[in-house]
Amino acid sequence: MSVDRSHAFPNKIFRALPRPQAKRLLASCTVFDLSYGNVLFEPGEKMEYVYFPTSGLVSLLTPVTDSVNVEVGLVGNEGMAGISMVLGVRVSPVRLLVQGTGSALRMKASVLRKAIEESPRLRRELNSYLYCLMAQVAQTAACNRYHAVAQRLARWLLMTHDRMQSDQFYLTQEFLAHMLSVRRVGVTAAAGVLRKNNLISYLRGNITILDRLGLELASCDCYRTVNAICDGAGST
Repeated sequence: MSVDRSHAFPNKIFRALPRPQAKRLLASCTVFDLSYGNVLFEPGEKMEYVYFPTSGLVSLLTPVTDSVNVEVGLVGNEGMAGISMVLGVRVSPVRLLVQGTGSALRMKASVLRKAIEESPRLRRELNSYLYCLMAQVAQTAACNRYHAVAQRLARWLLMTHDRMQSDQFYLTQEFLAHMLSVRRVGVTAAAGVLRKNNLISYLRGNITILDRLGLELASCDCYRTVNAICDGAGST
């Protein structure tokens, strides 16, 4: 599917570039449907394309056993799926799984490599995003170790809310268990705390954010810490 170039750039990396350059990059992209449950990359898989989400949500999962994966990060319209390409590495270290239906701009990896070589500005923006993603992954490791499950759930729901740009989204209990590194019973209990405080409604995976400010207060400081790091990276 071709890209409709009449609208503003829906991915933040494109928006950060000078408009003529962003338009040239956009001409090299096609629109790709992000369908719930689709796997974009497996660990160790060679990447032929990279993806700039414009809506929807991509989860970064690291395998623990043959049947257990733990989520270590999220990618939405602020970033790119396949960021290891920026380092010149053409294989993915993690599984990239679509957790929120939407769309992305798909670009050939070879085109991106050439564009990075030719544009210091593009390299700088991608490096900045990579830095933010590294901060997110590192903070997630600490968060999963030290904070209460309800706090961690509030944090992930805020992150999902930011990227989905909707008060309503669908997240299965299995996915939430991956996100939080807990069993499903832990997800049920944590969601029950947030629901009891009228911060969310949650029924069969359908989540509605009822009180965004209250959810921020219920979250651990990890949400604000990562946002502050990314805001600082964007101002350098």
